[in-house]
Amino acid sequence: MEGADGAEGTAGADGTVGAGAERGLSSRDEAVLALERRSWPGPGAKERAIREQLGISPTRYYQLLNALLDDPRALAHDPVTVNRLRRVRDARRARR
Repeated sequence: MEGADGAEGTAGADGTVGAGAERGLSSRDEAVLALERRSWPGPGAKERAIREQLGISPTRYYQLLNALLDDPRALAHDPVTVNRLRRVRDARRARR
């Protein structure tokens, strides 16, 4: 199984990923969560910040963010943001 930071490992019964579960998040993963924690005046400003600060496309950003929502290390690092985003994701899925 590949983690959000590209590290490989095997998922344990508790959902943690092999030896990578003991390590913290990568600096990129922490930066993704930090950007998501902020409030934005509109989507253009956020997309510009994603490109300038992280050097990735918004599409890649949201792929990384979605993977982080299932990563126990992300939950441990920023439980408020991760739980809020999980609720939003779950509500969207329920509407489908």
